[in-house]
Amino acid sequence: MTVFVDTSVWSLALRRNSSAGVQEVEFLRRVIESGEPIFTTGLVLQELLQGFAGPKARDQIVARFSSLPFIVPDRDDHIRAAELRNACRRNGIQVGTIDALLARLCIRHDLTMLTTDKDFKHASNIVPLAVWGA
Repeated sequence: MTVFVDTSVWSLALRRNSSAGVQEVEFLRRVIESGEPIFTTGLVLQELLQGFAGPKARDQIVARFSSLPFIVPDRDDHIRAAELRNACRRNGIQVGTIDALLARLCIRHDLTMLTTDKDFKHASNIVPLAVWGA
């Protein structure tokens, strides 16, 4: 299984003392130790940088993410993300714009989403999104 790690998991993993016992963070640690690829995109990096203060935290995040394979969405990804969001909304599931794009990238690249965000788990009942633990 190749994973895409959502901001929610990275945020927990990078904070001290807040990730103990969180299954998703423990799984992320095992994936990192195994050397399996972990994919990301600019939006996840941006969200993390916006959530942590100070140049030291910034430099550590940028350094850690520099070795991760980076997925760049194209025009079709944005179109399909809108379709994904609309399909979820028609079925009573609210998915944000950014989350819809992240879900679309996972679907396109056949990646399993590692997240603590329940919106992705709900969306996976409507669209072919693989969510770890769901």
